Amino acid sequence: MPKKYRSAAEALDGVLEDGLTIAVGGFGLTGNPNDLIEAIRDSGIRDLTIVSNNMGVDGQGLGILLENSQVRRVVASYVGENKLFAKQYLDGVVEVEFTPQGTLAERMRAGGAGIPAFYTRSGVGTPIAEGKPHAEFDGVTYVQERAIVADLSLVHAYTADPVGNLVYRFASRNFNPLVATCGKVTVVEAEQVISDYLDPESVVTPGLYVQRLIQATAREKQIEKRTVRAREGVSA
Repeated sequence: MPKKYRSAAEALDGVLEDGLTIAVGGFGLTGNPNDLIEAIRDSGIRDLTIVSNNMGVDGQGLGILLENSQVRRVVASYVGENKLFAKQYLDGVVEVEFTPQGTLAERMRAGGAGIPAFYTRSGVGTPIAEGKPHAEFDGVTYVQERAIVADLSLVHAYTADPVGNLVYRFASRNFNPLVATCGKVTVVEAEQVISDYLDPESVVTPGLYVQRLIQATAREKQIEKRTVRAREGVSA
């Protein structure tokens, strides 16, 4: 079946419904699948569980879903850049499951690999481990973490070929390859969709994991924080 669709809305047609668990690639505002996030916003679906390293910032990235009151629960490792997210969490509007960053990555990887659970030392003795099974290996205590399998994965890639093989660019690689593997349905936006096949040696995500694909809209790269410092030897 052809994997390329004309728009984000078309690529998500027939997939969306209230209550979905959606895994989303990106780190801060780097590598966010913005076209797909905007299509989720425009669809109006509600009661979503979002699995992502963070929730963007106010008005950008996944922050637009919070503004539209579409998110019920978040599984993330960091939430400090979004004031609205903090307010919704403190007000009890949004439920949050905090997960150490490496554990979150491994939970996604495990979900894509068909591994239902694993043990890690991260979080032992903290609130993160409360209520979870523990086991001792070689005299060390570990906590069990469950794999993540999302109903839908949204991914941003740099280049895709006709069958959905993907490569990523620099820091945008971040969580995107892991997100691509852990979804029951994976939809990708790529900055360039080429007509020939990628060199197999360069492929990061095999097209086996990708069901639908779109050409990403060209846009200015979002910058989470811009710090400007006076250059030494230059007067103000």
